[in-house]
Amino acid sequence: MFVPLTKPDFGTTWEDARVYLRPTCFVDRPHELDDHCLRLADAMIWFAAWHVSLRDNDIIRSAVVPVADLDDWIAAMPSRLAEAARAQRAATARPRGALTLGARTVRLGEPQIMGILNVTPDSFSDGGKTVDEAAAIEAGFAMASAGAAIVDVGGESTRPGAPLVWEGDEVKRVENVVAALARGGTAVSIDTRKAAVMEAALAAGATIVNDISALRYDDRATEVVARAGCAVVLMHAPSAKSDPHEGGTYAHVLFDVYDMLAERVADCIAAGIDPAKIIVDPGIGFGKGVADNLALINGLALFHTLGCPLLFGASRKRLIGALDNEAPADQRLGGTVALHYQAATQGAQLLRVHDVAENRQALRVWRGLRDAALTA
Repeated sequence: MFVPLTKPDFGTTWEDARVYLRPTCFVDRPHELDDHCLRLADAMIWFAAWHVSLRDNDIIRSAVVPVADLDDWIAAMPSRLAEAARAQRAATARPRGALTLGARTVRLGEPQIMGILNVTPDSFSDGGKTVDEAAAIEAGFAMASAGAAIVDVGGESTRPGAPLVWEGDEVKRVENVVAALARGGTAVSIDTRKAAVMEAALAAGATIVNDISALRYDDRATEVVARAGCAVVLMHAPSAKSDPHEGGTYAHVLFDVYDMLAERVADCIAAGIDPAKIIVDPGIGFGKGVADNLALINGLALFHTLGCPLLFGASRKRLIGALDNEAPADQRLGGTVALHYQAATQGAQLLRVHDVAENRQALRVWRGLRDAALTA
């Protein structure tokens, strides 16, 4: 249950209570508010308040706190919670900088597009269209030309009910595609949860591992990423088993997903992965119902307090059909653009989409609005 939060509530918390800070009350013209707003990392986004939540014995208490008043609230917290709150505030402000992806540099001061390239016969929205190697390579270069900063190549469908693909077959599907795109100067990520596929794709020129299991599915995956020194996307899914959608039940979905990603970030750093190369993804649609997905999207800014670049991917997903009379996957472009534009307004640095040109155009409009607002 959710109840209002007051400063005295921090004096009666249980030992396992947790505090969460979420940037809120976004403002268009920060120069008119002096010290009454903060910048979100190095993005073109400012906010005037924190949505402070206390999770205590599975009761959620929340309050909206102006940025200038947060120190007073932190002073009322037990030392453990105060330390966590200060760390989240500092992580939110820390510049995300840029990703160095081989010869390419992807700057994260404004949202960037990651194009989805499925080299599979059975992906939920475009299965079979680019399973041919030549067609896949052509499609990848077309995405880069249309404005994708990164092309994400995958050789296994992870839609609900999809069969598991043997790693050798997955390598055959993606290896030459990755190599051709990388040779042509495209920044490539490999969408896989298998260490052997990661190794083959990295050797072929991929510079990011995008793992829906957050490096939990394959025991060797964390070691492969740490040894390669590459960037990695840690995505939330409720299960690290063959079916990533299994077991999707949550007490409070926004905080449950956040806690899992916070734990995975900490574990990966402890295993030797460079924290500057860790990207997080809340995993829209993976073991989550419509209400869960909407809660994650509305609360997306919370994930900035992890201090990592944020990837958002809802392209053509069932959520859109559920909100629009069960529109089929190939008729969800409008909803895709709307969701990714919403993610951009909350500071998401990477947007993973099928339709690059249309989403790139939406981001240009977003950038034009931000430039106009920031011009005195």
